[in-house]
Amino acid sequence: MTRHTTVLVVGGGATGVGTARDLAARGVDVTLVERDGLAGGTTGRSHGLLHSGARYVDSDPEGAVECIEENRTLRSIAGRCIGDSGGLFVQLADDDPDYFDRKRAGCADRGIETTTIDGDEARERVPGLSAAVERAMVVPDGVIYPSRLVAATAAGAADHGATVHTHAPVRGIDVEDGAVAGVTVGGEVDDTIRADYVVNATGAWAGECAALAGVDVEMRPTKGVMVGVDYEGLGPVLNRCREPADGDIVVPHESQVVLGTTSVAVDDPDGYDREGWEVDRMVEECAELLPAVAERPVARTYWGVRPLYAPEEAARGTDDSATGDERGISRGFVLLDHAAEGVEGFASVVGGKLTTHRLMAEATADHVCDALGVDAASTTATEPLPGADDPERLDAFVDEFDAGAPADEDVRAGRSGGASADD
Repeated sequence: MTRHTTVLVVGGGATGVGTARDLAARGVDVTLVERDGLAGGTTGRSHGLLHSGARYVDSDPEGAVECIEENRTLRSIAGRCIGDSGGLFVQLADDDPDYFDRKRAGCADRGIETTTIDGDEARERVPGLSAAVERAMVVPDGVIYPSRLVAATAAGAADHGATVHTHAPVRGIDVEDGAVAGVTVGGEVDDTIRADYVVNATGAWAGECAALAGVDVEMRPTKGVMVGVDYEGLGPVLNRCREPADGDIVVPHESQVVLGTTSVAVDDPDGYDREGWEVDRMVEECAELLPAVAERPVARTYWGVRPLYAPEEAARGTDDSATGDERGISRGFVLLDHAAEGVEGFASVVGGKLTTHRLMAEATADHVCDALGVDAASTTATEPLPGADDPERLDAFVDEFDAGAPADEDVRAGRSGGASADD
């Protein structure tokens, strides 16, 4: 029996569920399908940093503004899906002081509030911080708990009438007379879904999904390792104030810190090596910020794959691909309407950051509504997520949508330690 919906969203990460919530809140009939549990891809395997935008003021100023604006929005709507840790950009003795000064000036230009403190005050705020820290810049970073965020967003979509199917992989996309005619979905759906519009929000897998409709979306995924180390009471996020490199972020959780990350190009987002040197590199580099992590037990490791859109790199004129390090690719997002390639009613949203997922979803929903002739504005920037201030209810949503992910498993479990997520 063929099912019908107005919009089918493929992909249950933050952007996909955010798009479903945004459209459903505008009164659109929406169905979302995800091949695994929600947050099973990049979203749930991130380091979970709520960016202030400071990291991007020099490389992507527009993206930095998006980050600080969405940072404030998520703090107002997401409750206990967010940890209000604050953050420090720290300059070590060997780091370029001019880079610190440029970073601080860029933050001022982009409306990101900062305060500069010397090394002694930084160590008072963060006991255990390296003696090599000469000064630090206080920024409004935070922590995202992706499992809770995605599950609560899905619950919000369902509250507005959306249908959410997990463990429902897309097997095929039929195109007839230049338009998407139906999507074959396996797993728990095991049926064909006909929709007026299909959104490909599959992240690093966007190329594979688009290819099912005969469309080329060129992705350049990169893997990155995250290492959870037993360490209580860190306080703020720590960022190394230098050009982005391996091991320059330490994200606090309740009884652990997450060290991140590498950036290595991969051909297949489902099949890549998980190499021990990456774990060793994280511990070694992050120990320059917080020396004790080199002596603490590694509680868990997990890898994620970034959904980077390859043409963005070419447009920016970077040459990082020669080394396999794709840090030069923009972290901005791109919305591709495939009508230009002969497939009406089909679009892909690629790139972006977890911090800006709601903005990406709003832009995608705007585009779909324009295509469908729906005259309704987004409300997601002001409507709180269901259960936002109730951790038990949030974790019940995680169970309901099978959204448990390694990025915040220690927080949800209320314990430190545990097996590696990839064991």
